[in-house]
Amino acid sequence: MLDPVNIFDPSSLATLKTAAKDQSPEAIKATAKQFEALFLQMVLKTMRESVPQDGMFNSDATRFYQGLSDQQLAAVMAHKGGIGLAAALERQLMQQALSSETDTEPMTLRMPTTRQAQPSTQTPTSMSLPHWTPAATGATANAQAAGAGTPQQFVDALWPQAQDAAHKLDVPPHFLIGQAALETGWGKAEIRRADGQPSYNLFNIKAGKDWQGATVDAQTTEYENGQAVTRTERFRAYSSYAESFADYAQLMQNAPRYASVAGQDSASGFARALQSAGYATDPAYADKLTRVINGTTLRQSLVASAR
Repeated sequence: MLDPVNIFDPSSLATLKTAAKDQSPEAIKATAKQFEALFLQMVLKTMRESVPQDGMFNSDATRFYQGLSDQQLAAVMAHKGGIGLAAALERQLMQQALSSETDTEPMTLRMPTTRQAQPSTQTPTSMSLPHWTPAATGATANAQAAGAGTPQQFVDALWPQAQDAAHKLDVPPHFLIGQAALETGWGKAEIRRADGQPSYNLFNIKAGKDWQGATVDAQTTEYENGQAVTRTERFRAYSSYAESFADYAQLMQNAPRYASVAGQDSASGFARALQSAGYATDPAYADKLTRVINGTTLRQSLVASAR
């Protein structure tokens, strides 16, 4: 994670310039924020110049230190969200970076079966994407849209709910989309009720003794002493995907063992935090989740949805 640029530290800008050469999502985000900071700095300077400068407390020294203060204020404002300019620039820079990539052949791997009812088949590997609002949201998608078609339709159907949950956890929404894709095989292996209706359980959260809601039984693969074991477990069932995301966010917020998940801004950090907290028994869960989040399938689906 790149810290906000400190105008009193010359090395911070040099670090940003070096990282920007890699065109990583983190570097692009930091570069966009720095650009917005420069813009806000110009706005503050213009505002200062519009105010009369005469007075006993006005001097070259005070104006110099006021300028330094305004520069740092602009950097902090941009880092904390700013006026939205950085987000727009970040989207543009990321799309440019993606369009310049030459690696268009995804590497197909097999999705894990850990904590999900059926295996899935598709997980390519590539870079991660920042989060933005797709033009085609899934607000009007039908109840089964998440698992009814392509990965792009999966993203479209779940994006609004993922944004709400991600905001509560201070993580990029596509991290949650990636985990839902891993757990349900892009929706095609979603746990279903006895009558075939969806359980809406996107994260395969089990129903413990304190769960008071609806439940559904399904086969799952767990790992005991490094060995895969298939057994029937009881899982939570919801009335909508929005409820599934909300319950997931509540679990991450309220369970002390998941305290390190919130605020993660890298796919690997997010995945490792979940595995370290014991979210899944699969010893390779963090690696698998990182590959899905950084994968070409999710990346291309997000780009298509953002158009």
